[in-house]
Amino acid sequence: MHPTLTRHATGDGPRWALDGAWLPRDFSLAEWLASPQPDLQARLATLRGNASAERGSDGTHDVGEPPATAPLLPPVEDTQEVWASGVTYLSSRMAREAESQSSDVYQKVYSAERPELFFKANGWRAKGHGQPIRVRPDSAWNVPEPELVLVLDARGAIVGCTTGNDVSSRSIEGENPLYLPQAKVYDGACALGPGIRLCAADALRDLPVALEILRGGARAFAGETRTSQIKRRLEALAEYLFRDLQFPQGAFLFTGTGIVPGEDFTLSSGDVVRIDIGGLLLENPVQ
Repeated sequence: MHPTLTRHATGDGPRWALDGAWLPRDFSLAEWLASPQPDLQARLATLRGNASAERGSDGTHDVGEPPATAPLLPPVEDTQEVWASGVTYLSSRMAREAESQSSDVYQKVYSAERPELFFKANGWRAKGHGQPIRVRPDSAWNVPEPELVLVLDARGAIVGCTTGNDVSSRSIEGENPLYLPQAKVYDGACALGPGIRLCAADALRDLPVALEILRGGARAFAGETRTSQIKRRLEALAEYLFRDLQFPQGAFLFTGTGIVPGEDFTLSSGDVVRIDIGGLLLENPVQ
């Protein structure tokens, strides 16, 4: 089992935990990702050392302090950045060709050496497990996009993953690819959670991805794929993001979606979106 970091809402503000045991109150994910550790194992050793410092004599948790069961927050800090990759699955390319008036754009980016990368959110904009996401009222076609999200340290090395929902306004993007920021970046359009699974890239290459959308308690849409269907190597996506761009506090990178609901489906207020990637289940109601 890979260790998992979670971020919680407490009376004293956000606090991190490792496998349900509180980390020191001053632990910062941004500082941990910024530290000059040579590899993931060194990073994990430091993290476990921090966790041990908080444990009592029973080895489970801090003396007088219960395990970490406080409500979950998105596993990203306010000052960190979330970016995204596009058109990395064949199904995504085909869906965007169908929606767009400029379909050749998506054909070219799918086959090009350079990936599509775009800014998605600041950490403070992200929603966590159980928190509401939104659809734009000026968009007629809105969908969730279930995606593996890489967690990268300050050098661009992959140290883990989380589950992400890249909520998108497909009617806006389909009208003109230059409208991508408006289709992708707005309040309630980015969800991450429930936690960060700490692992190297090799553990992420063939994970199951499942999407389920409930409407009135009944299943309105479901789909599945695997991360092995991503056309590009995960390391290559990270490397392109870090070309001529520094992330001194680390970064989060969506890797693209392989499940795209058809034109006959659009998200509605009251829907519940469930995304499960390798056992990391992210659930969000739609406002």
